[in-house]
Amino acid sequence: MGTCELCAREEVETTVHHLLPKEMGGTFGPTANLCIPCHKQIHALYTNAEIAARLTTIPELKDDPQLSRYLKWIRKQPSTKLMKIKKSNERKRKR
Repeated sequence: MGTCELCAREEVETTVHHLLPKEMGGTFGPTANLCIPCHKQIHALYTNAEIAARLTTIPELKDDPQLSRYLKWIRKQPSTKLMKIKKSNERKRKR
């Protein structure tokens, strides 16, 4: 259990998010500890190429319009709540 570096919720299970995706050369680069819903939300909204191009720091992630709306919502959710994350329609079309 820890604190999510993106939404700042405490006592949540965290996963390691590579700020530069591993497939784009970020295997040994900086990482962030994110709660599972935040981590899933990033990858549901954006491809690894999009993440590598413009979302490689916590401030960039927080400033992103789509993610900032999500963060405003998730901060109000209890850390024990499990939520379903769906890929955005835009992301589905990018396959």
